[in-house]
Amino acid sequence: MKPAFSARLRAEAWRLTSAAAVGFTILALHCGVGPVQAQDEGAPGYRIGPKDLIEIRVFEVPELNIERRVSEEGTINLPLIGDIPVQGLTDSELADRLKAMLEARYVQRASVAVQIREFRSKPISVLGAVKQPGNLAFSGRWTLLEALSAAGGLADEHGDKIYILRRADNGLSDQIAVNVDDLMVRGDPDANIPIFANDLINVPARVTVTVFCLGEVAKPGAVDFQSTERITLLTAIARAGGLTDRASSKIQIKRRDRAGKDVASEVNYKRIVAGKDPDFELHSGDIVIVKESFF
Repeated sequence: MKPAFSARLRAEAWRLTSAAAVGFTILALHCGVGPVQAQDEGAPGYRIGPKDLIEIRVFEVPELNIERRVSEEGTINLPLIGDIPVQGLTDSELADRLKAMLEARYVQRASVAVQIREFRSKPISVLGAVKQPGNLAFSGRWTLLEALSAAGGLADEHGDKIYILRRADNGLSDQIAVNVDDLMVRGDPDANIPIFANDLINVPARVTVTVFCLGEVAKPGAVDFQSTERITLLTAIARAGGLTDRASSKIQIKRRDRAGKDVASEVNYKRIVAGKDPDFELHSGDIVIVKESFF
């Protein structure tokens, strides 16, 4: 049985469908657009979940021009209609469902627009070197700068890269790297990418990386780098004061692998300096051994 419907509202609805709705159609055609069904440009294909905030607009029924928070059960309660399940629907699918329900019960034609105002079922996460890391519920139209601002901005120890992990409903993911200087210093608009629901933003902190230079270098011992720097054999030797006159051109690098086993590599210093071999990239904890030449 259809729910009670006041005579005033019934008369108003029929008046709108017979007169104002016709005028609305003429206006829409004049402007070159079809029936209103808002798509959320900030999160294409996003499916509604609990705690999301939804805005509904029905031209013919002003009582349905409201905002509703999705319940934990995935439903919303609407005037005239009551509880309806919305979890798992896109905004356009919900608009189609409401349109069908209204046209079946109350009006000849319903122009329904649905927009997701807050994406709380799949918030974005901001981790790492920001002042207020955590989850953020957002409107769906943020850029990277706006998301970082909502997280309090970058912390002092931030590195030179920001990584955005984009996670899809089908389990696939993609990672985007953004240079901090491009975003914050040069203001490159291409670096200020849009942020979608369920994105994870990671700002790695700048940490100290230590390698050890032993043997025939001017200042043997630990050499410190920042993780944002390019750490290679030539830069490590330069910071160690360079090679002594007795140094061999063959240099050994010892590294401990993930299994805890020491692995040794040998490179030719003269060939690297001459550009014949690539500069050897060093990792934290590497030991550079420069032996004495006997010739």
